[in-house]
This record gives sequence, C-alpha cells and structure tokens, in this order.
Amino acid sequence: MRYKLLLGLVLLQFQSIAVAKNIVQEFHFNNGMKLVVKEDHRAPVVVSQVWYKVGSSYEYSGITGLSHFLEHMMFKGTKEYPSGQFSKIISENGGRENAFTGKDYTAYFQRLEKDRLEISFKLESDRMKNIIFKEEDFAKEIKVVMEERRLRTEDNPQALVYEQMMASAYLSNTYRNPVIGWMNDLENITMEDMKDWYQRWYSPNNATIVVVGDVDPEKVYILAKKYFGDIKSEKINKPKPNKEVQQLGTKRITVKVPAKLPYVLLGYKVPVVKNAAEVWEPYALEVLAGILDGGNSSRLSKNLIRGSQIAADASSGYNSFSRMPSMLLLDGTPSQDHTLKEVEVSLINEVTKLKTTLVTEDELKRVKAKVVADKVYEQDSMFYQAMNIGILETIGLNWRIADNYVAQIRAITAEQIQQVAKKYLVSDRLTVATLEPQPMNTKSKKRKVTGGRHAH
Repeated sequence: MRYKLLLGLVLLQFQSIAVAKNIVQEFHFNNGMKLVVKEDHRAPVVVSQVWYKVGSSYEYSGITGLSHFLEHMMFKGTKEYPSGQFSKIISENGGRENAFTGKDYTAYFQRLEKDRLEISFKLESDRMKNIIFKEEDFAKEIKVVMEERRLRTEDNPQALVYEQMMASAYLSNTYRNPVIGWMNDLENITMEDMKDWYQRWYSPNNATIVVVGDVDPEKVYILAKKYFGDIKSEKINKPKPNKEVQQLGTKRITVKVPAKLPYVLLGYKVPVVKNAAEVWEPYALEVLAGILDGGNSSRLSKNLIRGSQIAADASSGYNSFSRMPSMLLLDGTPSQDHTLKEVEVSLINEVTKLKTTLVTEDELKRVKAKVVADKVYEQDSMFYQAMNIGILETIGLNWRIADNYVAQIRAITAEQIQQVAKKYLVSDRLTVATLEPQPMNTKSKKRKVTGGRHAH
C-alpha cells in the first residue's frame, strides 16, 4: 500500500515465520519474565529485543500517545547511564539500537556482535526500572513528538484519511486511537501520567526478551538471569475486555485537506488468528489479500491499473496477528480522467468476484506459493525472526504457532476463500473514507523532526 505509515508495522506483523522447534528455546524466570532464544549461526551477530505488553490500544481518552511518548523518554537516561550514554555505548561497540511502538506493544532492540550481548542486557535491565524523568527532558521531548505528529500525519493526507477512517470505523475498540496520539492529548499529558504509565507497565512480568543470533541458548539464559532475574515483579492489572459495538451499516466519511490527488480507503472489519471463529479463517484472508494485491499479477494490478486503467495505484493489506480484531484494507487513487467513485466501485467489484466465483486452482497455487515464499525469505533477517516471535508472544499467542503457518496457508481452498469473503467482506462491516483534495499551500515550509529517532 502506498500509505507507508500504515504498512510499516502492519507488514512486519503479517510476516510470520515457520520456526524450527529444535533451534528455539524458551526460559522462564521467577519474577514472571520470559526469554525466547532462537539460534541462527549464519553470521557472528545477535539481535536482542525487549517487548512490553503495552501500546496505544491500552490507552484511553486523555492519554492517547502516552506509550509512544514513553518510548522516547526511555532514552533519557538513568543514574548509572545518563542521557545519551545508552546510544553512545551501543555505537562504540559497533551496534545499532532503536525502539518502536505499535497498537499492542512497545519494543526496544539492539544488534551487536555476538560476544557483546551482555552490553545489551546490562543497559536494558537498568532502564527497565531506573529511568530518571526530568522536567526539562519532558518539555523538550513532547514538542518533538508533537512535531513528529505534524510531519507524519497532519502533513500527510493519506495518513490523515487512515486516522480518520479508524476513528470512524470503531466506536469502542481502542484501535480507533492513533499510535502517536491525538494532538489535544499530547498537549495535556503530564509528567505524572508518564511516571504512572512507566510504573504500571514496565516490569519483568509484563515483558518478553527475544534473542536471535549466533548464540548458545543456555549461556543466554544465564546472562539474562544475571541482569533481569532479580528485578522485582509488579502487579499488572490487565485491560478490561474491549469488544467493539456491532456495526449496523456502511460508514462513510470525507476528509477535506490540502492534497495533490484524491484517494479512497476501504476497511472491512475481520477476525485475526487470536479470535477467529474458525482456525483457518485468518489464513484464508491472508491468501485473499494476496489474490487482490500480490504483485504485478494480482487482480488489482491486472484489472484496475493495467486493464481498465481506472486506478493509478491500488492495493490491499491485512494483519492477521493482533490482540483484537483487525481490518482488511483496500485503497486506490484514480488515474487521469477517472473518479474516486469509479475506483471505489471497482475495488468493491473485485471483492464481489471473490464471493461469486471460485478462485481457479492455478491462481490459488501461484498466490499461496508467493505468500509462503515471502515468509521463508524473511528468515534471512535475524531482526524479523525476532520480530515475529515478539509479536506473537506480546499479543497473547505463543511463538510455536508460527510452526504451522506454511501448512495452514497451503491447506486453504478456493471454497474457504469464498466463505470468508461472503462472511466478512460485507457492507455492515465496511467503512469508506475518501480524500477530497483542497488547494495546496505553496508557501508552507517542510517540517523537520529534530530528535525523533524512533518508529511507531
């Protein structure tokens, strides 16, 4: 999807990897922390990630964006390692580090030479409970986050459409709130809000360490126990069930902002692996999304872009691994001499075809082969291997579920694709958001975020 902000973390979430049981081990500590180690001996490198079960979907009105803001503040230093020292130490040891916040999690990571894993553990264990919050850091960093919001969302028409669509599609589900937060909440977040959030969620019994690389799992366990094993656990009050109010018809919104091109975004509410009525349904939806947008031979590319040439661009996306039910998304921009309505109708027509006509065996084989190949290809990256383990663990599933991913995809039938299309891609689950371009302000200067290194 052209909308990179949306897809950045979504692509990561749907790229699950089939892991070999004999090279993955898990360990548990008395304080509730979990460690998962996957061996990968192709290079003398190790990736270490610390995942906390808290993200924007844990937030409520008045404090949206707090998880992402706290992620920024976690780099402001402790008594032992003052502000800037964390990054400096990692860099001096030839490593890379950063962090990211999503709707269901916050994660911090380092990539180092394999013998320097201890450095990562030493630094991460220190800031798990010892961050020093200073008023001057707070005041400076909240401005960085607000400017980040302006740059990535308010100055990005398609990002605004997605944000508005999500807020309209959901009434009670907290996926309606943006990861970066609403500007009004950012303007009114306090230091006490920050401290309370840190104390509430940042504890070993709400965290998972994932290590992938050229390592010995038993040695990693001993090292992790040394630095994390004695950290005191805290009482974690899990968020209350957050069931979305039943939708009773198609929702439509229009977003009017300065933009060069019109744009339409469709979102169908669909289940995910964690809550699907049938185990196979999310995998059928993944294959369905691949049929619509799986490269140049996909239906959207073939029929809307190259065929009818109604759309200059069109795509679809689906995230099967999340804590709560998600959406299957379709979007498009009309080509010259065509309208948004034509693009919307064409996108819905492609969905309708999936309901009325079975996918051919040849097309099904091709799409499933590509979906599987994409997953296998991901194993070339230690980071993405760790990412997939961390996501599964943090949303309440087990990393072992990835073992069956390839088999689940290969087992999907044309009839099952038709079933999920008929069941979930219906008007009562649909929200349509259109971008109506307004005149561009040619005098506006391009903003630059200073200090915001972190992803969300």
